[in-house]
Amino acid sequence: MRTQYNFNGAARAPVGWRWLKGGMMLGLLLSLCATAPLIWAEEPGITAKAIRIGATMPLEGDYKVYGLAIKQGVDAALAGQTVQKRAIEFVVINDFYDPVKTVEAVKKLISEGIFAMVSSFGSPTTRAALPLLAENKVPAFGFYTGAAFAGPGEVLNFRASYANEVEAVVEAALAAGVKPTEVCAYAQNDSYGMSGVKGFRTALAKHPGAEQIIAKVDQVINMTGDNPERNGVGPVGVYQRDTVSAREGYQSLKKWESDTGNRCRLVVTMAVYDPATAFMGYARYKGEAWLFSSPSPAAGSHLATMLKENGITDKVITTQVVPSLDSSLPVVVEARRALGGNLGYASLEGYIVGKLFVTIMQAMEGPLTRENFLKAARRQIYDIGGVKVDFTTDNQGSDFVLVTVLRGGQFVAVTPQELAALFK
Repeated sequence: MRTQYNFNGAARAPVGWRWLKGGMMLGLLLSLCATAPLIWAEEPGITAKAIRIGATMPLEGDYKVYGLAIKQGVDAALAGQTVQKRAIEFVVINDFYDPVKTVEAVKKLISEGIFAMVSSFGSPTTRAALPLLAENKVPAFGFYTGAAFAGPGEVLNFRASYANEVEAVVEAALAAGVKPTEVCAYAQNDSYGMSGVKGFRTALAKHPGAEQIIAKVDQVINMTGDNPERNGVGPVGVYQRDTVSAREGYQSLKKWESDTGNRCRLVVTMAVYDPATAFMGYARYKGEAWLFSSPSPAAGSHLATMLKENGITDKVITTQVVPSLDSSLPVVVEARRALGGNLGYASLEGYIVGKLFVTIMQAMEGPLTRENFLKAARRQIYDIGGVKVDFTTDNQGSDFVLVTVLRGGQFVAVTPQELAALFK
């Protein structure tokens, strides 16, 4: 190998060696260029062995019945599942259904790294969480809220909205001959309660002659602030969140009856278990023959037990957003096997949402990125063991509403004809 010299006479490295050294450096540079983007593009919550997702739920306190059931369902659905050879870790932080604690929990989850938030609980808590999730580009998937949030950020709702649930019951009542003037509402005085009142309004708006009632309902819905004075305005009574006092809301409905000469035949409630039971019990104690309805967050066997303790065994309708627990659909059969005695409507919903998340992740094309996950979710309709979920046109996957009626101490699914007979 010929030695070369610099102009100052110093020896230079042999030509062949310089080419070899240059080739090695070039190879190293190309190798780094090829691998670096994979490292830089890796999403938070993705490791070589796991995909980390998070949620906030009430695991302690007055609302733990929801959080514990939802978590059981999601855990059962994720057990043993893998995506691109990675297990799925579900990290849940207790927030007591308190928006302030929700914000703290979300910040902690984001700081520790999560790919997505899945199956978190609550409407006011979701409202508090979404701006943080949007800011950090974390998808909100399958939250247990029917407030039908469309943002900020990327939000994919599995369940039918609370408005859908209430609307289904009110429409059935009106179809059975109940007049628009004979339908009233009792709701939690926040975004959760008003989301159901909006469904009440939607159903009324389909019937001519209800314009004056709708104007009053709009006045109630459009009030802002913390715990606004919505009682005494229209055919709506409200209670303050985290309380069970039914007296003021009841008096609001009685004032409506007195002022208008109408009577409430159906009272659609938008409450959680304890306040819903307290209101129905108080109204029955006062001698009211009202028929009540209750949405999915206050339904099922837990509500039936509480009502029985208050002497209520009939004239209560509830709605659910998942199939009946005795359904023969494959996903329900599978959930029964996985959850055993823990199967309930909340745990079944958690199970379906967990299965849906895994199915979309496994259908994802390309690397594990949030963008690819969202593309996969919106690319096609998914069949989760007989439950159809469609994000191709909007961010609400399901419009399914199951109607049940209290009979013999339990809620049973009924046909439209059986439901209509209840109003006769």
